[in-house]
Amino acid sequence: MGKIIAIANQKGGVGKTTTAVNLAAGLGLQGKKTLLVDVDPQGNSSSGVGVDRRQVKATSYEMFLGMVTPKEVILHTQYKNLDLIPSGMDLAAAEIELASLEHRIQILRGALAPLREEYQYLLIDCPPSLGLVTTNALTAADTLLVPIQCEYYALEGLSQLMNTVRRVKRQYNPQLDIEGVLLTMYDGRLNLTQQVVEEVKKYFPRKVFSTVIPRTVRLSEAPSFGMPIQYFDKHNRGAEAYDALARELLKQNRG
Repeated sequence: MGKIIAIANQKGGVGKTTTAVNLAAGLGLQGKKTLLVDVDPQGNSSSGVGVDRRQVKATSYEMFLGMVTPKEVILHTQYKNLDLIPSGMDLAAAEIELASLEHRIQILRGALAPLREEYQYLLIDCPPSLGLVTTNALTAADTLLVPIQCEYYALEGLSQLMNTVRRVKRQYNPQLDIEGVLLTMYDGRLNLTQQVVEEVKKYFPRKVFSTVIPRTVRLSEAPSFGMPIQYFDKHNRGAEAYDALARELLKQNRG
């Protein structure tokens, strides 16, 4: 039975999509059949694994509205053990269209449930907002992974995210848990980084991954080539960090 992990933080620029793409690739390289589910209208996870969204016939938008089955949307990527449900700009309209549907909060859960038999890990790249699509992702997920950048205002907005998590737990998904908090854009030479790490550990006791993601130029270049960092520059510190994160997550889940 595959595990569904939502990757979310409504604050933009925290490395959410970078984490979704490179953790998915890392799990694939560890031999785990992985599905990356892009429900961010910007579709950066899709282009980050080399998919040209203009060539895609159906996306998570059509899946949300029941126009296609999840299996009809899945694309096989060129990367080991890594498949994708792509996204597109149409998904921005889904918030309005979903609002009138009776079971609007459970749509993604229903769509992904049968895919648990085929994939060991399903990672959902959420939009940087706390609307209906993110609520759907949290309702579908077993756990939530929160990327946080090591910069000023790192914890800004997190109380809103945690309030949403508590509401989803109470109303729709009592099993939802925090998978872990991932520190991104890490630079151990800066005092500020150390202060942020201490703050985050106080806010999320025993939930912070020991792996941290460094800030590297190659990590920010890889998406423009449509490649996860492990394939773009496997000796880069960013590639090593995401591989280490994949191993840490597998150890945490006993495989």
